[in-house]
Amino acid sequence: MAPPAGETSPPGPSPPGPELGGRMKTLIEASHLSLHYGRKAALQDLTFSIPAGRVVGLLGHNGAGKTTLMKTLVGLKQPTGQLRVLGLDPHADRAQLLTSLCYIPDVAVLPSWARVSELIRLMAGLQPRFSTERARQLLRRTSVGENDKVKHLSKGMVTQLHLALVAAIDAKLMILDEPTLGLDVMSRKSFYEMLIDEWCDGERSVLISTHQVEEVETLLSDVIMLDEGRLVLDISLAEMDERFVALSHDPDAAEAVAANHPLLRYRVQGRPAALFDGVAPDTVAHLGQRVRPSLVDLFMALTRKPEIQARTPESA
Repeated sequence: MAPPAGETSPPGPSPPGPELGGRMKTLIEASHLSLHYGRKAALQDLTFSIPAGRVVGLLGHNGAGKTTLMKTLVGLKQPTGQLRVLGLDPHADRAQLLTSLCYIPDVAVLPSWARVSELIRLMAGLQPRFSTERARQLLRRTSVGENDKVKHLSKGMVTQLHLALVAAIDAKLMILDEPTLGLDVMSRKSFYEMLIDEWCDGERSVLISTHQVEEVETLLSDVIMLDEGRLVLDISLAEMDERFVALSHDPDAAEAVAANHPLLRYRVQGRPAALFDGVAPDTVAHLGQRVRPSLVDLFMALTRKPEIQARTPESA
């Protein structure tokens, strides 16, 4: 029996994958991924995995390969190496993959002429795992009404509408490429609150590419960091706190600290600080106080050019 107009049937079976006890444990498995645009290497020998139930930040400067990687994960680019997403080959099995994957690219747009109710009906007809009732429930968290036209919505409201539409899909994985680009701080906060509250459930995973590192750090469980197409870090934030150590010290200890080759020299609350990969050497550990390095500090340490890293805090 067909469902009523505007409604959908219950979600169908999930695509095959590396499941254990009925749950897929690894949602993305990448091994030695590389991709070139002519002579330029966009991705260089990337190997990483993303388990279920994680919120992963994908960080990198412009041109680092973030968007290329995301397009590869959803089957829009075909790399060399091995890649499985939800147990499928993203390029060969793209149609099947997209039934259990949500993707908002950095250039995502919604038709300006459409009403919200029309977009809901369109999604119900196109995506078999889309729930009309779920979309309406999510929209009630926003100021977007079903009779509103997209062209009359603010940029922040359009972004919230887009999230409500994709989050109403019964998917295992969501991929977001700069989802809050150009939004004010309140709109960004509302977007991430809805994402975490309404979609993350301990089994689904989210991969978020963003330049607003400070705002998402508290939301993340893991971080993947790219620099010129290379993987420079793949770590959980819990492991990051154990592995990397920052030392806040007096200015007169700067020379001794610098002699021990920290990853980065910077300032914390007006005091010089140094970031080390591992425990600070015994020769300098007594010269300052250990502080927690932020994700921004670590990002700067691992992706700044050597000539910039070598500058002292006073000359920066």
